[in-house]
Amino acid sequence: MTEAETVNTAQKTVVVKVGTSSITTVDGTIDQHRVNALCDEVAALKAADHQVVVVTSGAIAAGLPALGLGGAARPKDAQTLQAVSAVGQGKLIGTYQSALSRHGLLAGQVLLTPLDFFLRAQYLHARSTLTRLLELGAVPIVNENDAVADD
Repeated sequence: MTEAETVNTAQKTVVVKVGTSSITTVDGTIDQHRVNALCDEVAALKAADHQVVVVTSGAIAAGLPALGLGGAARPKDAQTLQAVSAVGQGKLIGTYQSALSRHGLLAGQVLLTPLDFFLRAQYLHARSTLTRLLELGAVPIVNENDAVADD
Protein backbone atom coordinates (compact mmCIF):
# COMPACT_ATOMS: atom_id res chain seq x y z
CA MET A 1 0.00 0.00 0.00
CA THR A 2 1.41 3.40 -0.93
CA GLU A 3 1.42 6.35 1.42
CA ALA A 4 -1.36 8.00 -0.61
CA GLU A 5 -3.51 4.86 -0.31
CA THR A 6 -2.91 4.79 3.44
CA VAL A 7 -4.09 8.40 3.81
CA ASN A 8 -7.15 7.69 1.64
CA THR A 9 -8.05 4.62 3.70
CA ALA A 10 -7.76 6.59 6.94
CA GLN A 11 -10.10 9.24 5.54
CA LYS A 12 -12.77 6.60 4.92
CA THR A 13 -12.69 5.13 8.42
CA VAL A 14 -15.62 5.96 10.69
CA VAL A 15 -15.23 5.42 14.43
CA VAL A 16 -18.49 5.00 16.33
CA LYS A 17 -18.36 5.40 20.13
CA VAL A 18 -21.24 3.79 21.98
CA GLY A 19 -21.73 4.20 25.71
CA THR A 20 -23.46 1.64 27.86
CA SER A 21 -26.65 3.72 28.16
CA SER A 22 -27.03 3.75 24.36
CA ILE A 23 -27.30 -0.04 24.12
CA THR A 24 -29.10 -0.94 27.35
CA THR A 25 -32.68 -1.07 28.51
CA VAL A 26 -34.08 0.96 31.39
CA ASP A 27 -33.15 -1.86 33.77
CA GLY A 28 -29.55 -1.81 32.51
CA THR A 29 -29.47 -4.99 30.42
CA ILE A 30 -28.16 -5.13 26.86
CA ASP A 31 -30.96 -4.29 24.40
CA GLN A 32 -30.65 -6.44 21.25
CA HIS A 33 -32.98 -4.07 19.37
CA ARG A 34 -30.71 -1.08 20.05
CA VAL A 35 -27.62 -3.04 19.05
CA ASN A 36 -29.46 -4.19 15.91
CA ALA A 37 -30.27 -0.56 15.04
CA LEU A 38 -26.66 0.47 15.57
CA CYS A 39 -25.42 -2.40 13.41
CA ASP A 40 -27.95 -1.49 10.71
CA GLU A 41 -26.22 1.89 10.56
CA VAL A 42 -22.78 0.25 10.55
CA ALA A 43 -23.89 -1.92 7.62
CA ALA A 44 -25.11 1.16 5.75
CA LEU A 45 -21.73 2.83 6.27
CA LYS A 46 -19.96 -0.30 5.05
CA ALA A 47 -22.26 -0.40 2.00
CA ALA A 48 -21.22 3.22 1.31
CA ASP A 49 -17.60 1.98 1.18
CA HIS A 50 -16.53 3.18 4.62
CA GLN A 51 -14.48 1.20 7.07
CA VAL A 52 -16.10 1.19 10.51
CA VAL A 53 -14.69 0.69 14.00
CA VAL A 54 -17.14 0.43 16.89
CA VAL A 55 -15.84 1.49 20.30
CA THR A 56 -18.30 0.18 22.84
CA SER A 57 -18.94 -0.11 26.52
CA GLY A 58 -21.37 -2.54 28.10
CA ALA A 59 -19.48 -5.64 29.27
CA ILE A 60 -20.51 -5.11 32.88
CA ALA A 61 -24.12 -4.45 31.86
CA ALA A 62 -24.09 -7.66 29.82
CA GLY A 63 -22.68 -9.71 32.70
CA LEU A 64 -24.88 -8.48 35.55
CA PRO A 65 -28.09 -10.34 34.65
CA ALA A 66 -26.22 -13.53 33.79
CA LEU A 67 -24.86 -13.59 37.34
CA GLY A 68 -28.09 -12.44 38.98
CA LEU A 69 -26.50 -9.18 40.07
CA GLY A 70 -28.69 -6.59 38.37
CA GLY A 71 -30.74 -3.81 39.94
CA ALA A 72 -30.31 -3.41 43.71
CA ALA A 73 -27.90 -6.37 43.78
CA ARG A 74 -25.40 -4.53 41.51
CA PRO A 75 -21.96 -4.83 43.11
CA LYS A 76 -19.78 -1.78 43.69
CA ASP A 77 -16.39 -3.33 44.43
CA ALA A 78 -13.81 -3.42 41.64
CA GLN A 79 -13.01 -7.13 41.88
CA THR A 80 -16.62 -8.20 41.42
CA LEU A 81 -17.18 -5.70 38.61
CA GLN A 82 -14.07 -7.04 36.85
CA ALA A 83 -15.39 -10.59 37.22
CA VAL A 84 -18.81 -9.51 35.95
CA SER A 85 -17.18 -7.91 32.91
CA ALA A 86 -15.34 -11.17 32.16
CA VAL A 87 -18.72 -12.92 31.92
CA GLY A 88 -20.33 -10.03 30.08
CA GLN A 89 -17.65 -9.52 27.44
CA GLY A 90 -18.57 -12.75 25.68
CA LYS A 91 -22.25 -11.89 25.80
CA LEU A 92 -21.56 -8.38 24.48
CA ILE A 93 -19.49 -9.52 21.49
CA GLY A 94 -22.08 -12.22 20.81
CA THR A 95 -24.78 -9.57 20.67
CA TYR A 96 -22.75 -7.52 18.18
CA GLN A 97 -21.90 -10.60 16.12
CA SER A 98 -25.55 -11.59 15.92
CA ALA A 99 -26.58 -8.10 14.83
CA LEU A 100 -23.81 -7.75 12.25
CA SER A 101 -24.32 -11.23 10.81
CA ARG A 102 -27.80 -10.16 9.70
CA HIS A 103 -25.90 -8.05 7.13
CA GLY A 104 -23.26 -10.64 6.30
CA LEU A 105 -20.68 -8.81 8.42
CA LEU A 106 -18.24 -10.22 10.93
CA ALA A 107 -17.26 -8.67 14.27
CA GLY A 108 -13.67 -8.80 15.49
CA GLN A 109 -13.24 -8.27 19.23
CA VAL A 110 -10.35 -6.07 20.35
CA LEU A 111 -9.90 -5.63 24.11
CA LEU A 112 -7.52 -2.89 25.22
CA THR A 113 -6.14 -1.54 28.48
CA PRO A 114 -4.58 1.87 29.13
CA LEU A 115 -1.11 0.31 28.86
CA ASP A 116 -1.86 -0.55 25.24
CA PHE A 117 -1.70 3.18 24.53
CA PHE A 118 1.34 4.00 26.67
CA LEU A 119 3.67 1.15 25.75
CA ARG A 120 4.77 1.71 22.16
CA ALA A 121 5.12 -1.99 21.32
CA GLN A 122 1.61 -2.70 22.63
CA TYR A 123 0.22 0.30 20.75
CA LEU A 124 1.80 -0.89 17.51
CA HIS A 125 0.38 -4.40 18.00
CA ALA A 126 -3.10 -3.00 18.64
CA ARG A 127 -2.87 -0.71 15.62
CA SER A 128 -1.72 -3.59 13.42
CA THR A 129 -4.58 -5.76 14.60
CA LEU A 130 -7.16 -3.05 13.93
CA THR A 131 -5.68 -2.30 10.52
CA ARG A 132 -5.66 -5.96 9.53
CA LEU A 133 -9.24 -6.50 10.73
CA LEU A 134 -10.33 -3.59 8.52
CA GLU A 135 -8.37 -4.97 5.57
CA LEU A 136 -10.08 -8.32 6.05
CA GLY A 137 -13.49 -6.64 5.97
CA ALA A 138 -14.36 -7.28 9.62
CA VAL A 139 -15.86 -4.67 11.92
CA PRO A 140 -13.56 -4.19 14.93
CA ILE A 141 -15.54 -4.02 18.16
CA VAL A 142 -13.23 -2.28 20.64
CA ASN A 143 -13.77 -2.28 24.38
CA GLU A 144 -11.62 -1.78 27.43
CA ASN A 145 -10.54 -5.08 28.91
CA ASP A 146 -12.34 -4.39 32.18
CA ALA A 147 -11.44 -7.82 33.54
CA VAL A 148 -7.78 -6.80 33.89
CA ALA A 149 -7.79 -3.00 33.66
CA ASP A 150 -7.24 -1.38 37.03
CA ASP A 151 -8.52 2.10 36.25
